[in-house]
Amino acid sequence: MFQALPRISRRRALQGSTAALVVFGLLVWWLLPMDEDSPKGPMTFSTGVQNGVYERYGKLLEKEISRDMPKVDVSLLNSEGSQQNVERVATGKADFTIAAADAVEKYRLEGAPGWDRLRGCVRLYDDYVQLVVPRGSGIESVEDLRGKRVAVGQDRSGVRLIADRVLDAAGLDTATDITPVAAGIDTMPDLLKHHDIDAFFWSGGLPTASVRRLSEQTDVRLVDLGHLVESLHKQGGASRYYRAATMPADAYPAAQKGSAVRTLAVANLLVTTDRTDAALTSRLTRTVIDSRDHIGDQVHAAQLVDLRTALFTDPLPLHAGARGYYRSVKP
Repeated sequence: MFQALPRISRRRALQGSTAALVVFGLLVWWLLPMDEDSPKGPMTFSTGVQNGVYERYGKLLEKEISRDMPKVDVSLLNSEGSQQNVERVATGKADFTIAAADAVEKYRLEGAPGWDRLRGCVRLYDDYVQLVVPRGSGIESVEDLRGKRVAVGQDRSGVRLIADRVLDAAGLDTATDITPVAAGIDTMPDLLKHHDIDAFFWSGGLPTASVRRLSEQTDVRLVDLGHLVESLHKQGGASRYYRAATMPADAYPAAQKGSAVRTLAVANLLVTTDRTDAALTSRLTRTVIDSRDHIGDQVHAAQLVDLRTALFTDPLPLHAGARGYYRSVKP
C-alpha cells in the first residue's frame, strides 16, 4: 500500500526535479538557435569588379552570413574597387565593404563626404601590386612603360590609385607618358592576350585567379617593383601605407619560373560606419574571423586573416561592435 514520503524526502524530490528542469532548459538554450537575438534586416555589401578577389570573397562571405545570421538579407554590389567602395559606405549607399588602406586614407585626407564616420572592423589580407607583361616584351621596369599602352584600372578603383603613384615614383605621368587604358581585372587579361595593351597593373590577393589563368594560357611575367618603395614613401600621404613585399615563387608558377618577385603590398580592411548597428557589426566580425579557413579554401588570401592583428584597422578607428567582439575573445 502506498505510503506518503517523509516531508524532507518530498523537499529533496522537488529540489531534484527543479534542478533537472534547469539543466534541461539550459541544454535547450544551448542546442537550439535563439533567433530573437540574431540581427535581422537588409545589409548591402559593396564588393569589386567581376572575377576580382573582392567579388569572390564577397560571394563566399554572403554564404557564411546566411548561415550565421539567417535573418539578415545580404545584397552584393559590384564596384570599380576600393575608391568607389569607400565612397559608397561613407555616404550610406552600402553598409559594409572591403577597401585598401591607402584608398581609405586618401578619402580621409580629402575630407570627402562622411569621412569622419568611417570605421574599421577587421584587417583582412594584403593586396600585392602586380605589373604583368608578355615575356618577350622587353619591359624590365616601370620606367620601360614610357610610350606603352597600359591598363591602369578603372577610374574609382584601388588599382588606379596605386598605378598612378607607382608611375609617378618612376618619373612617369599617367596622362602624358603612357597611353592609359581604364580596365579592370575582368578584361585586362584578354586585352593583353590579344595585344590590345602592352602591360597591366593589378593589385589583389595572391594568387588572383584571373592572373593565374592568364599565366597558364599565355607566356607572361611579372615586373620587379621593389626599387620604388622609397620613392613612394617620399610622396607622403596615403603612400605611407605601401610596404616592400615579395610575391613567392609559387604564386604564379607558370609566370615566375621558380623566382620570387619583389613588389609592394597594402592592407585591406573591412569597413563600415558608426551608423551601423553594434550587434550586427560584432556578429559580422565574428563571421569573418570564424570563416577564415572555409573561405580560404577558395580564396587563398582569406587564410591570412589573423585574430591577433585583425583589430589593427589603421587609419580607421575600430567600430564599437567590432571592439566588443575582440574583447569577448581576448584570452
